[in-house]
Amino acid sequence: MSRRSVPVASLIGAPTDVGASERGASMGPEALRVAGIQRRLEAHGLKVIDRGNLAGPGNPWLPPAEGYRHLAEVVHWNRAVHDAVHAELGRNRLPIVLGGDHSLSVGSISAVARHCRRTGRKLRVLWLDAHADFNTSELSPSGNLHGMPLACLCGFGPAELLAVGGESPAISPDCVRQIGIRSVDAGERRFVHEQNLDVFDMRYVDEMGMRQTMEDALAGLDADTHLHVSFDVDFLDPEIAPGVGTTVPGGPTYREAQLCMEMIADTGRLASLDIVELNPAFDVRNRTAALAVDLVESLFGKSTLVRRPGRAVPTARREAAGARPVRH
Repeated sequence: MSRRSVPVASLIGAPTDVGASERGASMGPEALRVAGIQRRLEAHGLKVIDRGNLAGPGNPWLPPAEGYRHLAEVVHWNRAVHDAVHAELGRNRLPIVLGGDHSLSVGSISAVARHCRRTGRKLRVLWLDAHADFNTSELSPSGNLHGMPLACLCGFGPAELLAVGGESPAISPDCVRQIGIRSVDAGERRFVHEQNLDVFDMRYVDEMGMRQTMEDALAGLDADTHLHVSFDVDFLDPEIAPGVGTTVPGGPTYREAQLCMEMIADTGRLASLDIVELNPAFDVRNRTAALAVDLVESLFGKSTLVRRPGRAVPTARREAAGARPVRH
């Protein structure tokens, strides 16, 4: 599915922070709406339907039980997200989940994977994040499920979450490309290495540049590929995006993030999107929400570059031949 073949995008609010380490991500959907996400996307030729907010349990703010914090609540929200995303895909619409914490990606991506199985399409997931989110109850120091969604999607997690999409594992690690990673727990690092995940961490971005990073992460996409972007706002450097609960210094700059989004748009394959971990409680005058919307605009065709029609753009060359993504 490309922007050209999907006439309608659907905004799906999931106002919850039950999987997070801090309160406040439940306000993320409204902050994105206040920042004008619908109007700004419509300016780029999309018809946008706001489906409103999903309903679910509040945050009980309890300690972990058997290695998981708020598991029942997280499962409820993910079932709701799964059903909503799957329904929109069935209507040939491009679902945009407005989070909410990153545990919601279990529901959204399991729905996308289910849709791809039904339609016979390949799946590529771009995981834009400061964190690997590949913890398990045995590895996690906190039990917060927003640190575990990718592991759950790959078949490692509580049975209730693994069953959300009807098949476990929902995805294979080889369809995932992680970009911008710079905070990984010690046990999690070993597990990521064991599962052979492709991780383009910030050292890779620093050494190779964002252009080469994205060329590598997007390599192999074709007309039969459904491209899902899971955009955790803490992917960005906190100097430009303070409105998150888990800031990690040293993330992509504004221009690096813009190039990342523009190159995704250039593929014409974007077919579903999560925007997660925006936390207005830590923001300044909705600055981070406005930046997130600005970057999402670039995913749908806004470009800061001005090029002469028909003029070829020089191709970046690797400085180190044969370089590979970092495997933690």
